[in-house]
Amino acid sequence: MIKSTVTLNQVKESVKKMQQKPVEVTINLGRNKFVNYCGTLTGVYPALFTVSPNDKSFKGKTSYSYSEYMCGRVKLKQLSDA
Repeated sequence: MIKSTVTLNQVKESVKKMQQKPVEVTINLGRNKFVNYCGTLTGVYPALFTVSPNDKSFKGKTSYSYSEYMCGRVKLKQLSDA
């Protein structure tokens, strides 16, 4: 495992800045399998954050822990509001 140069508080702050904004989520499922979708970061909680997908093929909200974000399993990219 590669040591992260950012702290948990820095990760929480960067995720909190994207709250209620459109984001692109990339999930690494392992063995070169990735899932990409666009949604809105709807909730920021002490242990996790939730994303509501724009695509109707995903059911409901999805939640991810900050450790998944720090380790690179989940990547968030803020989309422009335009």
